[in-house]
Amino acid sequence: MAFDDSLSADRLIDLSGQIVRGTEVAAAYLLVGLFAIGVVDIAIQIAELVVSGRITRPQAIIGLLDPFLLLFVIVELYQTVVAYSREEDEVSVVTTAIYAGMIAMIRKAILFQTGDYETEARALTAAGSYMLILVGLAIVLFVAYQYGQDD
Repeated sequence: MAFDDSLSADRLIDLSGQIVRGTEVAAAYLLVGLFAIGVVDIAIQIAELVVSGRITRPQAIIGLLDPFLLLFVIVELYQTVVAYSREEDEVSVVTTAIYAGMIAMIRKAILFQTGDYETEARALTAAGSYMLILVGLAIVLFVAYQYGQDD
């Protein structure tokens, strides 16, 4: 079965490209919405801590770190989607994605508590895994930075 002029392969490819582009834009708007919801949520949490007088407690501040760092991850993911959809150079897209990964892993490391694991060995294994992932991301970021400097 041959394609007629209205359903040529080029038109189908163009249509698929438009669908992908539309999906990228939708993902960017979804991330903007998640960021806005996160900001409102943090504002509510801070207000509750101030009203209850718990704002000065260290555990309360540590509890706020998680949503703040999650917002940074959302921002980095948004920047990755935007960089990709604008078809920026590969180094820029990769670097932005690595930043998102690093922030996510730093978030995990900051919130790491040995009490969340059944044994000390499992806690040590998790901590070592986080460290290896962070070191790996740092190496990839360094290589991407060096590669970007050559251009």
